Amino acid sequence: MNEEIKPWAPITATALRVMALVLVLVLALWPMLISARADTLTVVPVGRAVGIKLFSDGVVVVGTSEITTQDGTVNPAKDCGLREGDIITHINATEVDTIEEVTALLQELEGETMSIRAIRDEKQVQLTAQAVRCSADGEYKLGAWIRDSMAGIGTVTFYCPQTGTFGALGHGINDVDTALLMPLESGSILPATVSGVEKGQSGTPGVLRGVFDSGVTLGELDGNSTCGIYGTMTDTSWFNGQAVEVASRDEVKAGKATILSNVSGNQVEEYEIEILKVYPDSQDGGRDYLVHVTDPRLLEQTGGIVQGMSGSPILQNGKIIGAVTHVMVDDPASGYGIYIGDMLQAAGA
Repeated sequence: MNEEIKPWAPITATALRVMALVLVLVLALWPMLISARADTLTVVPVGRAVGIKLFSDGVVVVGTSEITTQDGTVNPAKDCGLREGDIITHINATEVDTIEEVTALLQELEGETMSIRAIRDEKQVQLTAQAVRCSADGEYKLGAWIRDSMAGIGTVTFYCPQTGTFGALGHGINDVDTALLMPLESGSILPATVSGVEKGQSGTPGVLRGVFDSGVTLGELDGNSTCGIYGTMTDTSWFNGQAVEVASRDEVKAGKATILSNVSGNQVEEYEIEILKVYPDSQDGGRDYLVHVTDPRLLEQTGGIVQGMSGSPILQNGKIIGAVTHVMVDDPASGYGIYIGDMLQAAGA
């Protein structure tokens, strides 16, 4: 029996207008939809401990002191207006980045009046000073304690194969005396081996102990920000792992998660943690999540979160969501984490 073929129902003018409007919207949104799918970012979570060397852009004043001369005791740095936290960038017209450069210039000037250009609170200041001859060793000195570099152990959070970019720590490198962010001139990450752990206790944060090979460079530093240190990887052979998707901020939930961390030798292990709270609109750098270590292996070995673990990537539901940044002094099993998107944005990845 043949079925009756029904004709198409006539399309009204209103229906045509609706269809046209839908088509226009689809065509307008199509590039964005395609881009959103194509731009799904993946990075390799690392969790490997590395040595970090940072050289400052200018020299940081970390204090001043009295100089004993044949005419008595003076403090030229304080008298000219230098303050703790100032970053000296020039003496007269000469740029200075190291302690050796400053010392050599002071000897050349032999106590002549000189101009000092410095950065203070992100603004440039101009000062006039005179170094004095120290009675103890005969050298000309300004009476300023200065720092031009820092070194230590930290953890690499991610490596982005598409751009070669890496990020580590999840917080900036600050001067130990002034607590100010160190201005970066250059720096690098180096292979490291964790040789021991000082276990964290209430009131006393623990710390990773390690050694690093200064003869091998894994990557060059490009930035030191409140969201971490960043740079370009030059040797990826030390970082094995599969790329995972980057979670959006609204995907992160309170509940179970894991971290990747290197707390012994050069072995990266995955440990269980609990995200106790998510701060969706946190403005306090590096404190987007409140986390608590639950893995008995890590608690037994380190007591929880210790210095040197900063940067350990946090994973949830198969995606990277951030990195460990801080430990609570009174509870070393607890600490904070930063959202991965903030790190990627700061890195330009």
